Amino acid sequence: MMRTSVKGFLTTGLLTVIILFFNACKEKKTEQTTMQTVKIDTVMQGRQMQSVQYPGKIKPATEVNLAFRVAGPILHFPVQEGQFVKKGQLIAEIDPRDYKIQLAATQAEYDQVKAQADRVKELYKRNSVTPNDYDKAISGLKRITAKLAANRNALKDTRMVAPFDGYIQKKFYDNHETVDAGYPIVSFLNTAHFEVNADIPATDYIRQNQFAGFSCTVDVYPNQPIPLKLLEIVPKSNMNQLYQARFRLEPPQDLHVAAGMSVNITINYLSGKQNLVLVPVTAVFDKNGNSMVWVYSPESHQIKARQVTTKAVRSNGTMEITSGLKPGELIVTAGVHSLKEGQKVQPLAPVSKTNVGGLL
Repeated sequence: MMRTSVKGFLTTGLLTVIILFFNACKEKKTEQTTMQTVKIDTVMQGRQMQSVQYPGKIKPATEVNLAFRVAGPILHFPVQEGQFVKKGQLIAEIDPRDYKIQLAATQAEYDQVKAQADRVKELYKRNSVTPNDYDKAISGLKRITAKLAANRNALKDTRMVAPFDGYIQKKFYDNHETVDAGYPIVSFLNTAHFEVNADIPATDYIRQNQFAGFSCTVDVYPNQPIPLKLLEIVPKSNMNQLYQARFRLEPPQDLHVAAGMSVNITINYLSGKQNLVLVPVTAVFDKNGNSMVWVYSPESHQIKARQVTTKAVRSNGTMEITSGLKPGELIVTAGVHSLKEGQKVQPLAPVSKTNVGGLL
């Protein structure tokens, strides 16, 4: 009886230990599965973004005068002023009669010289001609080959085609008129993209290394800013002591922009004041009407929500934070809406520094 009770007690105790062991493993496994993987970035110091505005005007990016490379009477001139033409479309053609005759004569001469050169090459292999005769034959073949290529190009140059999509702005000749080589016959506008020019003062010219972005609004679309790309700033001032800045404008297809429209150009630049930090805009979320971020502790692997004061979103995808964060702190920058206060997380990859666009 006693022996049975002891045996039962030992069995019960062993079962209890096994159950406790499995429960501990289960709790440990559950704890491990709750460690959500998130993207962690380091908060970096930023600089204050400021902007200035200047008036400007849209102009075609390329306005060229097209000319023939050969002379002769114009045989076809099918385009009209203001007409849109596509790349490769015929603009004008010079009468090719004389150039065809010249090419045919050169082709016949080439055939004769080539046949002679081939015979000399064969005799030279047999040591039946001197090296001097061989060199003369090869030199003659090269000259006639070059002449043939030049005549082919001349015939091809009797046709003028559009080098890119654009508009015929002005015609300087009419059909059947004779033109000399190099004389412009049409003014052609490239409308694939536009340029915008603005005159800026010396105060902006000397801080162009602080420029951080450019945009403009067209007077007919005042609420739709269009990005600009700075092409150059002329390093010499004009009579008004202003420096001309040239920008490339590529408007969206749904905006009907044309050369001659007035624009307001905005130049953003970074001041020297280090009074804010920048974080990816994906790091900020709203809670009860307040802007918040998740601050990560590498010691405890826990996250805590912290209220921050935001100022503006920059074009490179960063948010300006004026208070609530310090440089060097770690924050969650992706999946912020699925996290909870005090939750343990693990970084997705080695912690990176937030420097979107290189503006920090």
